[in-house]
Amino acid sequence: MESLPLFERFPRLADLPRVALGSFPTPVERIHGLDGRELWIKRDDLSGEPLGGNKVRSLEFLLSPVRPGNHVLTVGAEGSTHALATATYSLQLGGRTTVMAWRQQMNEEARAVASRMKNVARVIVSRFTIVSMTRAMLLRLREPVIWIPPGGSSPRGILGHVNAGLELALQIERGETPRPARIVLPLGTGGTAAGVALGLAIAGVRTNIVMVRVVPRVVANRVRVRSLMRRTAELIEQRTGERLVLPPLRSMEVIHDQFGGAYGSATESGNAAAGELSRLHGTRADATYSAKALAAALSLRVSGPTLFWHTFDGRWLASGTPT
Repeated sequence: MESLPLFERFPRLADLPRVALGSFPTPVERIHGLDGRELWIKRDDLSGEPLGGNKVRSLEFLLSPVRPGNHVLTVGAEGSTHALATATYSLQLGGRTTVMAWRQQMNEEARAVASRMKNVARVIVSRFTIVSMTRAMLLRLREPVIWIPPGGSSPRGILGHVNAGLELALQIERGETPRPARIVLPLGTGGTAAGVALGLAIAGVRTNIVMVRVVPRVVANRVRVRSLMRRTAELIEQRTGERLVLPPLRSMEVIHDQFGGAYGSATESGNAAAGELSRLHGTRADATYSAKALAAALSLRVSGPTLFWHTFDGRWLASGTPT
């Protein structure tokens, strides 16, 4: 198994169970044609085959116990890319997956995800989130399952995103991309933002993390992200004996005005941003997450390089099922 920047920096973490699912590092590329604005894109959409996206990073740690015949359980909205990635890679490892899902505002990409998910998992859809969460809890009590938390946002899963931050730091050091003045990424369950911010802080890279909220405030907020970051740092400290310093709270900002009123609700600004990305870079953004983050990135009228963290793999939408 290849070494990761996380293990190079913390050799004592190298004995953590992990299954190699992804293709890393993911490239960083300049988006040209933006009237002098300097926008770069971190291509986590290319993180794996048959399905990329940011969730591959956390699943390398969370799916490591899966053996043929094991039952994997997770939860998510009806068009959850986290649930699709979990089921896709669980099946690749010989497992079977149950997804306790809840209804959401559907858009084109969410409908495609929901359709594909039925090919790789048993999907039980409820109207309300609380019903799906309760059903998941009852199933965990009834039979042995490998539980994958919502969004993969647990300290062990977030280690994959800490590695992403360290990976980016190396790309900056090698001159593949300038040090961004800010990194813009979607904010759902918070694992990606927490891990990237922590990884960059460990590497000594000073930047601002701009998190674009795509779910209700009760789920997506700085307090939750900070808590996830602290718990992940504690996991690293316990295993390595090192003391970590978290990035300052002032370096983390949440943008709320791209939400659209409901999870999965497409917005005019998001659709316009997705069109720009397709026209200028030939890459697809989804209306739930990445299009909203990109819209925020494009709306910033600030100096210095901006890095957009692309979390959605749209390649399979053109080629068919990702399995």
